[in-house]
Amino acid sequence: GVSANREIPVVWAVAKGSMVNKAILVPAALAISAFAPWAVTPLLMVGGAFLCYEGFEKVAHKFLHKNEADAGKAELQAALADPAVDLAQMEKDKIKGAVRTDFILSAEIIAITLGTVAGQDFWTQLAVLVGIALIMTVGVYGLGGGIVKLDDLGLYLSQKASSTAQSIGRGILWLAPWLMKFLSVAGTAAMFLVGGGIIAHGIAPLHHLILEWKAAAGGMGWLLEMLANAVVGIVVGGIVVAVVTAIQKMRGKPAAAAH
Repeated sequence: GVSANREIPVVWAVAKGSMVNKAILVPAALAISAFAPWAVTPLLMVGGAFLCYEGFEKVAHKFLHKNEADAGKAELQAALADPAVDLAQMEKDKIKGAVRTDFILSAEIIAITLGTVAGQDFWTQLAVLVGIALIMTVGVYGLGGGIVKLDDLGLYLSQKASSTAQSIGRGILWLAPWLMKFLSVAGTAAMFLVGGGIIAHGIAPLHHLILEWKAAAGGMGWLLEMLANAVVGIVVGGIVVAVVTAIQKMRGKPAAAAH
């Protein structure tokens, strides 16, 4: 929904918003660690449930609301072609939405990081939280900026005189859409794995049961643990989506759109 020449500026704008988010979240996390350390585990559980919800809602929307998604794409394309539409405002709205989503995901990352260093001294916590915040922002949005320009690189190389460059360019053009699809699937799977893992770890009997299964499975225990976390993530995601949908219906609001 963004023109090719605006892709990098939009990614950069969201990256700056992400840094502002983390500038708020890191001090908040340190304050929680100092004055309410008991809140770390509940926050992790809430964050884990949110990841499960995001993953399940994304999958459910893809399969149950495909016609709505296609209609939304057609509507967006029509808006982009309409000279009366304020594209600058549309871009700002997309950036604001992306920054809001980043805030929630960044909060989860910071909460997970805080959980791993909760027993350390203040300066260690500060260094680790700031380091992770910087690495995640630069890594995620640097990679994102590179991926959105892959097709431009492929087109550029495919127009070169060298047959080798042309072959590489055509290969990149062929690979780019498949890479985007893979990253989308991998991201959704990661939501279930990470979110389910957090939930399972926070429920002691379930965590111990999974560890017993892992030990009994021997060398394949890691795979069994991943599958168990994924199942927990899917189940929790389904429950949260059902609850949110029921609340929205009671309030007379439509279900939230997929991110």
